[in-house]
Amino acid sequence: MIEERDISVAMRDGTRLAVDVYRPDKPDKYPVLYAAALHNKDLQGPDIADILPPQPAHAPLWFGPIEAGDTRRFIANGYVHVIAQPRGSAKSEGHYGHEDTDHYDLIEWITQQPWSNGKVGMVGISGYAGEQWRAAAQGHPALKAIFPYDACSAYGGMFGFRDFNPGGVLHTFPYLLDVFSTVHESRDRPAELPPAEEELWRRAMQNPDFKQYINLYNILTQKGQRTFIMYLMMTHPWEFDGTVERAEETFKKIKIPFYTGSGAYAYTYKLHWLGAQHYFQNVDAPKKLLFTGPAHLERPFHQHHDEIIRWYNHWLKGENTGIMDEPPVRYWLMGANEWRTGTDWPLPETQWKKYYLSHWETLSTEPPRPASELGAAAREPDVFTQMPVTRTTKVERLRYMTDPLPHDVTVAGPITLTLHAAIDQEDTNWIVVLKDVGPDVSVRTAREGERDVPSSLSERELTRGWLKASYRVLDDKRSKPWEPFHKLTQDSLAPVKPGEVVEYQIQILATANQFKAGHRICLDITSMDVPTGTGAMTNVEYIPYHVCSSKTVTHRIYRDAERPSHLLLPIIPQPRDQRPA
Repeated sequence: MIEERDISVAMRDGTRLAVDVYRPDKPDKYPVLYAAALHNKDLQGPDIADILPPQPAHAPLWFGPIEAGDTRRFIANGYVHVIAQPRGSAKSEGHYGHEDTDHYDLIEWITQQPWSNGKVGMVGISGYAGEQWRAAAQGHPALKAIFPYDACSAYGGMFGFRDFNPGGVLHTFPYLLDVFSTVHESRDRPAELPPAEEELWRRAMQNPDFKQYINLYNILTQKGQRTFIMYLMMTHPWEFDGTVERAEETFKKIKIPFYTGSGAYAYTYKLHWLGAQHYFQNVDAPKKLLFTGPAHLERPFHQHHDEIIRWYNHWLKGENTGIMDEPPVRYWLMGANEWRTGTDWPLPETQWKKYYLSHWETLSTEPPRPASELGAAAREPDVFTQMPVTRTTKVERLRYMTDPLPHDVTVAGPITLTLHAAIDQEDTNWIVVLKDVGPDVSVRTAREGERDVPSSLSERELTRGWLKASYRVLDDKRSKPWEPFHKLTQDSLAPVKPGEVVEYQIQILATANQFKAGHRICLDITSMDVPTGTGAMTNVEYIPYHVCSSKTVTHRIYRDAERPSHLLLPIIPQPRDQRPA
Protein backbone atom coordinates (compact mmCIF):
# COMPACT_ATOMS: atom_id res chain seq x y z
CA MET A 1 0.00 0.00 0.00
CA ILE A 2 1.14 3.52 -0.82
CA GLU A 3 -0.04 6.12 1.70
CA GLU A 4 -0.21 9.84 0.92
CA ARG A 5 -1.52 12.05 3.69
CA ASP A 6 -2.59 15.67 4.02
CA ILE A 7 -2.59 16.34 0.30
CA SER A 8 -3.91 19.88 -0.25
CA VAL A 9 -6.58 20.06 -2.98
CA ALA A 10 -7.95 23.41 -4.17
CA MET A 11 -11.66 23.90 -4.77
CA ARG A 12 -12.98 26.24 -7.46
CA ASP A 13 -13.05 29.18 -5.02
CA GLY A 14 -9.46 28.55 -3.89
CA THR A 15 -10.31 26.90 -0.55
CA ARG A 16 -7.94 24.00 0.05
CA LEU A 17 -9.13 20.70 1.51
CA ALA A 18 -6.97 18.08 3.21
CA VAL A 19 -7.10 14.63 1.60
CA ASP A 20 -5.54 11.23 2.37
CA VAL A 21 -4.98 8.70 -0.42
CA TYR A 22 -4.34 4.99 0.08
CA ARG A 23 -3.63 2.98 -3.07
CA PRO A 24 -2.17 -0.34 -4.20
CA ASP A 25 1.61 -0.27 -4.59
CA LYS A 26 1.41 -1.68 -8.13
CA PRO A 27 1.38 1.11 -10.75
CA ASP A 28 -1.96 1.02 -12.55
CA LYS A 29 -5.23 2.89 -12.90
CA TYR A 30 -7.87 1.85 -10.37
CA PRO A 31 -11.48 2.63 -9.52
CA VAL A 32 -11.72 4.90 -6.48
CA LEU A 33 -13.80 4.63 -3.31
CA TYR A 34 -14.14 8.16 -1.97
CA ALA A 35 -15.15 9.06 1.61
CA ALA A 36 -15.75 12.49 3.17
CA ALA A 37 -17.28 13.65 6.44
CA LEU A 38 -16.88 16.21 9.19
CA HIS A 39 -15.35 13.48 11.35
CA ASN A 40 -11.59 13.69 11.68
CA LYS A 41 -9.94 11.94 8.73
CA ASP A 42 -6.92 11.21 10.91
CA LEU A 43 -9.02 8.67 12.84
CA GLN A 44 -9.95 6.65 9.76
CA GLY A 45 -6.76 5.18 8.31
CA PRO A 46 -5.24 1.71 8.58
CA ASP A 47 -2.76 2.78 11.25
CA ILE A 48 -5.67 3.30 13.67
CA ALA A 49 -7.13 -0.10 12.77
CA ASP A 50 -3.73 -1.67 13.45
CA ILE A 51 -3.91 -0.49 17.07
CA LEU A 52 -7.67 -0.51 17.77
CA PRO A 53 -9.30 -3.79 16.78
CA PRO A 54 -13.05 -3.69 16.11
CA GLN A 55 -14.90 -2.65 19.26
CA PRO A 56 -18.55 -3.59 19.97
CA ALA A 57 -20.84 -0.74 20.93
CA HIS A 58 -20.80 -1.68 24.62
CA ALA A 59 -17.00 -1.51 24.78
CA PRO A 60 -15.43 1.53 26.47
CA LEU A 61 -13.23 2.23 23.42
CA TRP A 62 -16.08 2.20 20.86
CA PHE A 63 -15.75 5.56 19.12
CA GLY A 64 -18.57 6.33 16.70
CA PRO A 65 -16.75 8.57 14.19
CA ILE A 66 -14.37 5.84 12.91
CA GLU A 67 -16.63 5.25 9.91
CA ALA A 68 -14.78 5.62 6.58
CA GLY A 69 -14.35 1.88 6.01
CA ASP A 70 -11.66 -0.79 6.03
CA THR A 71 -8.84 0.63 3.89
CA ARG A 72 -6.92 -2.65 3.70
CA ARG A 73 -9.96 -4.53 2.40
CA PHE A 74 -10.52 -1.93 -0.31
CA ILE A 75 -6.87 -1.93 -1.40
CA ALA A 76 -6.72 -5.74 -1.43
CA ASN A 77 -9.69 -5.78 -3.79
CA GLY A 78 -8.17 -3.38 -6.28
CA TYR A 79 -9.53 -0.01 -5.22
CA VAL A 80 -8.00 3.30 -4.18
CA HIS A 81 -9.38 4.68 -0.91
CA VAL A 82 -9.57 8.48 -0.78
CA ILE A 83 -10.58 10.11 2.52
CA ALA A 84 -11.28 13.84 2.41
CA GLN A 85 -11.82 16.43 5.13
CA PRO A 86 -14.68 18.82 4.21
CA ARG A 87 -14.12 22.55 4.34
CA GLY A 88 -14.44 24.21 7.71
CA SER A 89 -13.24 21.16 9.63
CA ALA A 90 -9.92 19.81 10.98
CA LYS A 91 -7.04 20.42 8.53
CA SER A 92 -9.19 21.85 5.72
CA GLU A 93 -9.64 25.57 5.11
CA GLY A 94 -12.89 27.52 4.94
CA HIS A 95 -16.23 27.51 6.69
CA TYR A 96 -18.65 24.61 6.76
CA GLY A 97 -21.89 25.48 5.01
CA HIS A 98 -20.27 26.77 1.79
CA GLU A 99 -19.51 23.44 0.13
CA ASP A 100 -22.27 22.95 -2.45
CA THR A 101 -19.77 22.12 -5.23
CA ASP A 102 -16.91 20.60 -3.23
CA HIS A 103 -17.76 16.95 -3.90
CA TYR A 104 -17.94 17.71 -7.61
CA ASP A 105 -14.54 19.42 -7.48
CA LEU A 106 -12.90 16.67 -5.43
CA ILE A 107 -14.22 13.96 -7.75
CA GLU A 108 -12.91 15.99 -10.68
CA TRP A 109 -9.49 16.07 -8.98
CA ILE A 110 -9.65 12.30 -8.40
CA THR A 111 -10.35 11.64 -12.07
CA GLN A 112 -7.21 13.61 -13.06
CA GLN A 113 -4.84 11.55 -10.92
CA PRO A 114 -2.54 8.99 -12.59
CA TRP A 115 -3.83 6.20 -10.31
CA SER A 116 -7.52 6.80 -11.18
CA ASN A 117 -9.36 5.05 -14.01
CA GLY A 118 -12.07 7.71 -13.92
CA LYS A 119 -14.71 5.64 -12.12
CA VAL A 120 -15.70 6.67 -8.58
CA GLY A 121 -17.94 5.23 -5.87
CA MET A 122 -18.38 6.38 -2.28
CA VAL A 123 -18.07 4.58 1.05
CA GLY A 124 -18.52 5.22 4.75
CA ILE A 125 -21.44 5.27 7.13
CA SER A 126 -23.39 7.89 9.09
CA GLY A 127 -21.77 11.29 8.43
CA TYR A 128 -19.91 9.72 5.51
CA ALA A 129 -23.25 8.43 4.20
CA GLY A 130 -24.86 11.85 4.46
CA GLU A 131 -22.16 13.33 2.25
CA GLN A 132 -22.79 10.64 -0.36
CA TRP A 133 -26.31 11.90 -1.01
CA ARG A 134 -24.98 15.43 -1.37
CA ALA A 135 -22.33 14.26 -3.82
CA ALA A 136 -24.90 12.32 -5.85
CA ALA A 137 -27.06 15.45 -6.14
CA GLN A 138 -24.03 17.48 -7.33
CA GLY A 139 -23.93 15.11 -10.29
CA HIS A 140 -20.33 14.56 -11.36
CA PRO A 141 -20.46 12.04 -14.24
CA ALA A 142 -17.55 10.02 -12.81
CA LEU A 143 -19.57 9.17 -9.68
CA LYS A 144 -21.20 5.93 -10.78
CA ALA A 145 -22.84 4.64 -7.57
CA ILE A 146 -23.01 5.20 -3.80
CA PHE A 147 -23.40 3.02 -0.68
CA PRO A 148 -24.81 5.34 2.03
CA TYR A 149 -25.43 3.01 4.98
CA ASP A 150 -26.78 4.74 8.12
CA ALA A 151 -28.09 7.24 5.69
CA CYS A 152 -28.62 10.61 7.48
CA SER A 153 -31.67 12.83 6.98
CA ALA A 154 -33.48 12.99 3.65
CA TYR A 155 -35.30 16.25 4.40
CA GLY A 156 -33.40 19.46 5.08
CA GLY A 157 -29.84 18.23 4.69
CA MET A 158 -27.84 15.72 6.70
CA PHE A 159 -29.16 16.95 10.04
CA GLY A 160 -32.58 18.06 8.80
CA PHE A 161 -35.13 18.65 11.54
CA ARG A 162 -37.77 16.13 10.39
CA ASP A 163 -35.71 12.93 10.29
CA PHE A 164 -33.47 14.04 13.15
CA ASN A 165 -36.27 15.05 15.55
CA PRO A 166 -39.40 13.14 14.50
CA GLY A 167 -42.50 14.64 16.03
CA GLY A 168 -40.54 17.77 16.98
CA VAL A 169 -39.05 16.26 20.17
CA LEU A 170 -35.48 17.55 20.48
CA HIS A 171 -32.72 15.18 21.52
CA THR A 172 -29.10 15.55 22.50
CA PHE A 173 -27.19 13.61 19.86
CA PRO A 174 -25.21 16.71 18.68
CA TYR A 175 -24.17 17.46 22.25
CA LEU A 176 -23.00 13.90 22.84
CA LEU A 177 -21.00 13.90 19.59
CA ASP A 178 -19.39 17.26 20.28
CA VAL A 179 -16.40 15.71 22.01
CA PHE A 180 -15.25 14.50 18.57
CA SER A 181 -16.10 17.65 16.65
CA THR A 182 -13.45 19.00 14.27
CA VAL A 183 -15.58 21.87 12.93
CA HIS A 184 -13.82 25.22 13.07
CA GLU A 185 -15.64 27.25 15.73
CA SER A 186 -14.49 30.59 17.07
CA ARG A 187 -14.72 31.17 20.82
CA ASP A 188 -14.94 34.76 21.91
CA ARG A 189 -17.14 37.09 23.91
CA PRO A 190 -20.67 36.43 22.55
CA ALA A 191 -21.65 39.28 20.23
CA GLU A 192 -25.00 40.82 19.35
CA LEU A 193 -26.86 38.81 16.72
CA PRO A 194 -29.02 40.20 13.89
CA PRO A 195 -32.34 41.39 15.42
CA ALA A 196 -34.47 38.40 14.37
CA GLU A 197 -31.84 35.91 15.55
CA GLU A 198 -31.32 37.85 18.77
CA GLU A 199 -35.04 37.55 19.53
CA LEU A 200 -35.04 33.79 18.88
CA TRP A 201 -31.98 33.45 21.11
CA ARG A 202 -33.69 35.38 23.93
CA ARG A 203 -36.76 33.15 23.66
CA ALA A 204 -34.61 30.04 23.86
CA MET A 205 -32.73 31.44 26.87
CA GLN A 206 -36.04 31.95 28.67
CA ASN A 207 -37.30 28.42 27.94
CA PRO A 208 -37.37 26.54 31.28
CA ASP A 209 -37.23 23.20 29.46
CA PHE A 210 -33.81 24.16 28.05
CA LYS A 211 -32.61 25.84 31.23
CA GLN A 212 -33.03 22.70 33.34
CA TYR A 213 -30.42 20.94 31.18
CA ILE A 214 -27.39 23.02 32.15
CA ASN A 215 -25.26 21.30 29.48
CA LEU A 216 -27.64 22.63 26.81
CA TYR A 217 -28.12 26.04 28.44
CA ASN A 218 -24.33 26.38 28.43
CA ILE A 219 -24.39 26.06 24.64
CA LEU A 220 -27.13 28.67 24.35
CA THR A 221 -25.28 31.27 26.39
CA GLN A 222 -22.43 31.22 23.86
CA LYS A 223 -24.73 32.23 20.98
CA GLY A 224 -23.79 29.50 18.54
CA GLN A 225 -20.02 29.60 18.99
CA ARG A 226 -19.95 25.90 19.85
CA THR A 227 -22.02 22.77 19.10
CA PHE A 228 -23.85 24.74 16.43
CA ILE A 229 -26.32 22.03 15.38
CA MET A 230 -27.60 21.70 18.96
CA TYR A 231 -27.71 25.49 19.26
CA LEU A 232 -29.68 25.80 16.01
CA MET A 233 -32.20 23.16 17.11
CA MET A 234 -32.87 25.08 20.34
CA THR A 235 -33.16 28.53 18.74
CA HIS A 236 -35.04 27.27 15.64
CA PRO A 237 -36.90 24.17 16.95
CA TRP A 238 -38.95 23.61 13.79
CA GLU A 239 -38.60 22.79 10.12
CA PHE A 240 -37.85 25.79 7.92
CA ASP A 241 -40.48 26.75 5.35
CA GLY A 242 -39.92 25.08 1.97
CA THR A 243 -37.70 22.32 3.34
CA VAL A 244 -39.91 19.47 2.13
CA GLU A 245 -40.33 20.95 -1.33
CA ARG A 246 -36.58 21.51 -1.70
CA ALA A 247 -35.91 17.91 -0.61
CA GLU A 248 -38.38 16.63 -3.19
CA GLU A 249 -36.45 18.53 -5.86
CA THR A 250 -33.18 17.03 -4.59
CA PHE A 251 -34.64 13.52 -4.85
CA LYS A 252 -35.07 14.14 -8.59
CA LYS A 253 -31.39 15.10 -8.97
CA ILE A 254 -30.11 11.75 -7.66
CA LYS A 255 -29.98 9.47 -10.69
CA ILE A 256 -27.18 7.01 -9.90
CA PRO A 257 -27.57 3.56 -8.28
CA PHE A 258 -27.58 3.53 -4.48
CA TYR A 259 -27.49 0.89 -1.75
CA THR A 260 -28.79 2.34 1.51
CA GLY A 261 -29.97 1.04 4.85
CA SER A 262 -29.42 1.05 8.58
CA GLY A 263 -29.82 -1.22 11.60
CA ALA A 264 -32.53 -1.79 14.17
CA TYR A 265 -30.31 0.02 16.70
CA ALA A 266 -30.76 3.25 14.73
CA TYR A 267 -34.27 4.13 15.90
CA THR A 268 -32.46 5.83 18.78
CA TYR A 269 -30.55 8.08 16.33
CA LYS A 270 -33.60 8.38 14.06
CA LEU A 271 -31.95 10.19 11.13
CA HIS A 272 -30.18 7.02 9.92
CA TRP A 273 -33.30 4.86 10.18
CA LEU A 274 -35.70 7.39 8.68
CA GLY A 275 -33.27 8.80 6.12
CA ALA A 276 -32.66 5.37 4.56
CA GLN A 277 -36.38 4.73 4.17
CA HIS A 278 -37.21 8.20 2.86
CA TYR A 279 -34.46 8.13 0.24
CA PHE A 280 -35.42 4.60 -0.80
CA GLN A 281 -39.07 5.58 -1.16
CA ASN A 282 -38.48 8.86 -2.99
CA VAL A 283 -35.50 8.42 -5.34
CA ASP A 284 -36.12 6.75 -8.69
CA ALA A 285 -32.88 4.92 -9.53
CA PRO A 286 -31.51 1.37 -9.30
CA LYS A 287 -31.56 0.79 -5.57
CA LYS A 288 -31.25 -1.64 -2.70
CA LEU A 289 -32.19 -1.45 0.99
CA LEU A 290 -30.50 -3.32 3.85
CA PHE A 291 -31.90 -3.35 7.39
CA THR A 292 -29.64 -5.13 9.86
CA GLY A 293 -30.15 -6.24 13.45
CA PRO A 294 -30.23 -4.48 16.83
CA ALA A 295 -26.49 -4.62 17.62
CA HIS A 296 -24.69 -1.44 16.60
CA LEU A 297 -21.89 -1.84 14.08
CA GLU A 298 -18.39 -2.15 15.49
CA ARG A 299 -15.76 0.56 15.27
CA PRO A 300 -13.52 0.87 13.34
CA PHE A 301 -16.26 0.20 10.78
CA HIS A 302 -15.47 -3.00 8.87
CA GLN A 303 -18.77 -4.87 8.54
CA HIS A 304 -20.80 -5.41 5.32
CA HIS A 305 -17.65 -4.98 3.26
CA ASP A 306 -18.36 -8.15 1.28
CA GLU A 307 -21.57 -6.46 0.13
CA ILE A 308 -19.85 -3.13 -0.51
CA ILE A 309 -17.24 -4.82 -2.67
CA ARG A 310 -19.87 -6.87 -4.57
CA TRP A 311 -21.75 -3.62 -5.21
CA TYR A 312 -18.74 -1.80 -6.60
CA ASN A 313 -17.37 -4.77 -8.51
CA HIS A 314 -20.70 -4.62 -10.35
CA TRP A 315 -20.95 -0.85 -10.92
CA LEU A 316 -17.27 0.13 -11.18
CA LYS A 317 -15.63 -3.01 -12.60
CA GLY A 318 -18.50 -4.38 -14.68
CA GLU A 319 -18.36 -7.81 -13.04
CA ASN A 320 -21.41 -10.04 -12.93
CA THR A 321 -21.70 -10.34 -9.15
CA GLY A 322 -25.45 -11.10 -9.24
CA ILE A 323 -26.14 -8.33 -6.76
CA MET A 324 -28.85 -6.72 -8.89
CA ASP A 325 -30.55 -10.07 -9.50
CA GLU A 326 -31.39 -10.41 -5.81
CA PRO A 327 -34.49 -8.91 -4.12
CA PRO A 328 -34.07 -5.16 -3.58
CA VAL A 329 -34.93 -5.31 0.15
CA ARG A 330 -33.16 -7.45 2.73
CA TYR A 331 -33.92 -7.19 6.44
CA TRP A 332 -33.05 -8.95 9.68
CA LEU A 333 -36.15 -10.28 11.43
CA MET A 334 -35.59 -10.10 15.18
CA GLY A 335 -37.29 -12.81 17.22
CA ALA A 336 -36.96 -15.29 14.37
CA ASN A 337 -33.30 -14.17 14.06
CA GLU A 338 -33.07 -14.73 10.33
CA TRP A 339 -32.78 -12.77 7.10
CA ARG A 340 -35.87 -12.02 5.05
CA THR A 341 -36.22 -10.34 1.67
CA GLY A 342 -38.83 -8.15 0.01
CA THR A 343 -39.61 -6.33 -3.21
CA ASP A 344 -40.30 -2.90 -1.69
CA TRP A 345 -40.59 -1.02 1.62
CA PRO A 346 -43.09 -1.07 3.24
CA LEU A 347 -43.44 -4.68 2.13
CA PRO A 348 -46.26 -5.02 -0.44
CA GLU A 349 -47.68 -8.08 1.33
CA THR A 350 -48.25 -6.11 4.55
CA GLN A 351 -51.65 -6.55 6.21
CA TRP A 352 -52.26 -3.47 8.35
CA LYS A 353 -53.98 -4.42 11.58
CA LYS A 354 -55.35 -2.29 14.42
CA TYR A 355 -54.58 -3.19 18.03
CA TYR A 356 -56.84 -1.15 20.30
CA LEU A 357 -55.92 0.21 23.70
CA SER A 358 -58.44 -1.52 25.93
CA HIS A 359 -59.59 -1.79 29.53
CA TRP A 360 -57.27 -3.02 32.26
CA GLU A 361 -54.29 -1.88 30.18
CA THR A 362 -54.65 -4.48 27.46
CA LEU A 363 -54.16 -4.43 23.69
CA SER A 364 -56.97 -6.06 21.73
CA THR A 365 -57.83 -6.58 18.08
CA GLU A 366 -61.50 -6.13 19.05
CA PRO A 367 -62.78 -2.54 18.63
CA PRO A 368 -64.18 -0.95 21.83
CA ARG A 369 -67.90 -1.37 22.30
CA PRO A 370 -70.06 1.77 22.61
CA ALA A 371 -70.87 3.33 25.95
CA SER A 372 -74.54 2.62 25.26
CA GLU A 373 -73.70 -1.05 25.79
CA LEU A 374 -71.07 -0.74 28.52
CA GLY A 375 -72.22 2.32 30.49
CA ALA A 376 -70.71 5.76 31.03
CA ALA A 377 -67.78 4.42 33.07
CA ALA A 378 -66.33 2.94 29.87
CA ARG A 379 -65.52 6.49 28.72
CA GLU A 380 -63.26 7.20 31.71
CA PRO A 381 -59.59 7.68 30.75
CA ASP A 382 -56.43 5.96 31.94
CA VAL A 383 -54.14 8.41 33.72
CA PHE A 384 -50.48 8.96 34.55
CA THR A 385 -48.67 11.98 35.99
CA GLN A 386 -45.01 12.70 35.26
CA MET A 387 -42.79 14.89 37.41
CA PRO A 388 -39.82 16.49 35.59
CA VAL A 389 -36.30 15.10 35.50
CA THR A 390 -35.26 17.80 37.98
CA ARG A 391 -37.22 15.89 40.63
CA THR A 392 -37.17 12.22 39.67
CA THR A 393 -35.54 9.59 37.49
CA LYS A 394 -38.70 7.49 37.60
CA VAL A 395 -40.41 7.35 34.21
CA GLU A 396 -44.14 7.00 34.73
CA ARG A 397 -46.08 5.08 32.12
CA LEU A 398 -49.25 3.41 31.02
CA ARG A 399 -48.62 -0.10 29.72
CA TYR A 400 -50.88 -1.93 27.27
CA MET A 401 -50.24 -5.60 26.44
CA THR A 402 -51.87 -8.37 24.47
CA ASP A 403 -52.58 -11.72 26.04
CA PRO A 404 -49.89 -14.33 25.31
CA LEU A 405 -50.03 -14.82 21.54
CA PRO A 406 -51.45 -18.17 20.34
CA HIS A 407 -49.07 -18.23 17.35
CA ASP A 408 -46.12 -16.32 15.93
CA VAL A 409 -46.90 -12.77 14.77
CA THR A 410 -44.48 -11.09 12.36
CA VAL A 411 -44.37 -7.29 12.38
CA ALA A 412 -42.18 -5.57 9.78
CA GLY A 413 -42.52 -1.96 8.69
CA PRO A 414 -43.54 1.51 9.91
CA ILE A 415 -46.09 1.86 12.72
CA THR A 416 -48.59 4.50 13.81
CA LEU A 417 -50.24 5.13 17.18
CA THR A 418 -53.51 7.03 17.09
CA LEU A 419 -53.93 8.49 20.56
CA HIS A 420 -56.91 10.37 22.00
CA ALA A 421 -55.63 12.22 25.05
CA ALA A 422 -55.90 15.27 27.28
CA ILE A 423 -53.19 16.99 29.33
CA ASP A 424 -53.38 19.61 32.06
CA GLN A 425 -50.62 21.80 30.56
CA GLU A 426 -50.16 23.46 27.17
CA ASP A 427 -47.58 20.90 25.99
CA THR A 428 -45.95 17.56 26.65
CA ASN A 429 -43.77 15.01 24.89
CA TRP A 430 -45.41 11.76 23.91
CA ILE A 431 -42.76 9.05 24.01
CA VAL A 432 -44.14 5.62 23.15
CA VAL A 433 -42.20 2.36 23.30
CA LEU A 434 -42.96 -0.91 21.50
CA LYS A 435 -41.67 -4.02 23.27
CA ASP A 436 -41.65 -7.79 22.93
CA VAL A 437 -42.50 -9.27 26.36
CA GLY A 438 -42.24 -12.95 27.14
CA PRO A 439 -42.21 -15.86 26.94
CA ASP A 440 -45.35 -16.14 29.05
CA VAL A 441 -47.36 -19.26 29.82
CA SER A 442 -49.46 -17.57 32.50
CA VAL A 443 -53.24 -17.43 32.71
CA ARG A 444 -54.76 -14.55 34.67
CA THR A 445 -57.40 -15.75 37.10
CA ALA A 446 -58.74 -14.79 40.52
CA ARG A 447 -56.58 -17.40 42.19
CA GLU A 448 -53.78 -16.32 44.50
CA GLY A 449 -50.58 -15.78 42.51
CA GLU A 450 -52.32 -15.76 39.11
CA ARG A 451 -54.07 -12.41 39.08
CA ASP A 452 -51.07 -10.36 37.85
CA VAL A 453 -48.80 -10.59 34.85
CA PRO A 454 -45.53 -12.07 36.18
CA SER A 455 -42.98 -9.38 36.94
CA SER A 456 -40.17 -11.73 35.91
CA LEU A 457 -41.01 -11.64 32.20
CA SER A 458 -38.15 -10.49 30.03
CA GLU A 459 -38.66 -7.36 27.93
CA ARG A 460 -36.99 -6.50 24.66
CA GLU A 461 -37.38 -2.93 23.41
CA LEU A 462 -37.92 -2.81 19.66
CA THR A 463 -38.56 0.79 18.68
CA ARG A 464 -40.02 4.11 19.81
CA GLY A 465 -42.12 7.00 18.59
CA TRP A 466 -42.15 10.67 19.61
CA LEU A 467 -44.50 13.62 19.25
CA LYS A 468 -44.45 16.98 20.97
CA ALA A 469 -48.11 17.79 21.56
CA SER A 470 -47.85 21.28 20.06
CA TYR A 471 -46.38 19.81 16.83
CA ARG A 472 -49.40 17.58 16.15
CA VAL A 473 -50.72 19.30 12.98
CA LEU A 474 -50.54 16.95 9.98
CA ASP A 475 -49.57 17.52 6.37
CA ASP A 476 -52.57 15.67 4.97
CA LYS A 477 -51.19 15.58 1.44
CA ARG A 478 -48.06 13.68 2.45
CA SER A 479 -49.39 11.60 5.36
CA LYS A 480 -50.03 7.89 4.99
CA PRO A 481 -52.00 5.70 7.41
CA TRP A 482 -48.75 4.00 8.45
CA GLU A 483 -46.61 7.16 8.49
CA PRO A 484 -48.11 10.46 9.68
CA PHE A 485 -46.28 13.43 8.14
CA HIS A 486 -46.43 16.40 10.50
CA LYS A 487 -46.01 19.94 9.24
CA LEU A 488 -43.42 20.86 11.91
CA THR A 489 -43.09 24.44 10.59
CA GLN A 490 -43.13 27.39 12.98
CA ASP A 491 -46.55 28.61 11.85
CA SER A 492 -48.08 25.15 12.36
CA LEU A 493 -47.21 24.91 16.06
CA ALA A 494 -50.26 25.04 18.33
CA PRO A 495 -50.27 24.82 22.14
CA VAL A 496 -52.82 22.43 23.60
CA LYS A 497 -55.79 23.75 25.51
CA PRO A 498 -55.48 22.15 28.96
CA GLY A 499 -58.18 19.54 29.51
CA GLU A 500 -59.19 19.32 25.84
CA VAL A 501 -59.23 15.83 24.32
CA VAL A 502 -56.99 15.87 21.23
CA GLU A 503 -56.28 13.22 18.60
CA TYR A 504 -52.56 12.63 18.03
CA GLN A 505 -51.05 10.66 15.18
CA ILE A 506 -47.69 9.43 16.48
CA GLN A 507 -45.10 8.02 14.11
CA ILE A 508 -43.40 4.96 15.60
CA LEU A 509 -40.21 4.14 13.76
CA ALA A 510 -40.25 0.96 11.69
CA THR A 511 -39.13 -2.35 13.09
CA ALA A 512 -38.93 -5.98 12.02
CA ASN A 513 -39.70 -8.50 14.75
CA GLN A 514 -41.38 -11.86 15.07
CA PHE A 515 -43.36 -12.03 18.30
CA LYS A 516 -43.15 -15.73 19.12
CA ALA A 517 -46.12 -17.74 20.35
CA GLY A 518 -46.52 -17.16 24.10
CA HIS A 519 -45.03 -13.66 23.94
CA ARG A 520 -46.97 -10.42 24.30
CA ILE A 521 -47.02 -7.28 22.17
CA CYS A 522 -46.46 -4.40 24.58
CA LEU A 523 -46.88 -0.63 24.25
CA ASP A 524 -45.60 1.76 26.92
CA ILE A 525 -46.89 5.34 26.82
CA THR A 526 -44.56 7.78 28.59
CA SER A 527 -43.55 11.44 28.41
CA MET A 528 -39.95 11.50 29.65
CA ASP A 529 -36.61 9.79 29.38
CA VAL A 530 -33.52 10.28 31.50
CA PRO A 531 -29.77 10.64 30.87
CA THR A 532 -28.06 7.42 31.92
CA GLY A 533 -24.81 9.09 33.00
CA THR A 534 -23.93 11.93 35.34
CA GLY A 535 -23.42 15.41 33.92
CA ALA A 536 -26.22 14.74 31.43
CA MET A 537 -24.10 12.19 29.54
CA THR A 538 -24.93 8.61 28.51
CA ASN A 539 -23.29 5.36 29.55
CA VAL A 540 -23.28 3.37 26.29
CA GLU A 541 -22.47 4.71 22.80
CA TYR A 542 -24.48 7.85 21.99
CA ILE A 543 -28.07 6.87 22.66
CA PRO A 544 -29.56 10.34 23.08
CA TYR A 545 -32.09 11.46 25.64
CA HIS A 546 -34.69 14.13 24.91
CA VAL A 547 -35.52 17.64 26.02
CA CYS A 548 -38.55 17.00 28.23
CA SER A 549 -41.00 19.20 30.08
CA SER A 550 -39.85 21.13 33.13
CA LYS A 551 -43.42 20.94 34.48
CA THR A 552 -45.40 18.19 36.17
CA VAL A 553 -47.93 17.00 33.59
CA THR A 554 -50.98 14.79 34.02
CA HIS A 555 -51.91 12.74 30.94
CA ARG A 556 -55.32 11.20 30.31
CA ILE A 557 -55.65 8.50 27.62
CA TYR A 558 -59.09 7.82 26.15
CA ARG A 559 -59.89 4.48 24.53
CA ASP A 560 -63.67 4.22 24.17
CA ALA A 561 -65.73 3.66 21.02
CA GLU A 562 -65.94 7.40 20.29
CA ARG A 563 -62.18 7.83 20.87
CA PRO A 564 -60.62 4.52 19.84
CA SER A 565 -56.91 4.89 20.54
CA HIS A 566 -55.04 2.17 18.66
CA LEU A 567 -51.79 0.89 17.18
CA LEU A 568 -51.62 0.23 13.44
CA LEU A 569 -49.19 -2.67 13.05
CA PRO A 570 -47.71 -3.98 9.77
CA ILE A 571 -48.45 -7.70 9.97
CA ILE A 572 -46.57 -9.93 7.53
CA PRO A 573 -48.52 -13.11 6.78
CA GLN A 574 -46.80 -16.38 7.47
CA PRO A 575 -45.89 -18.60 4.52
CA ARG A 576 -48.64 -21.14 3.94
CA ASP A 577 -46.48 -24.07 5.01
CA GLN A 578 -45.83 -22.39 8.38
CA ARG A 579 -49.39 -21.41 9.28
CA PRO A 580 -50.98 -23.12 12.32
CA ALA A 581 -53.44 -25.87 11.54
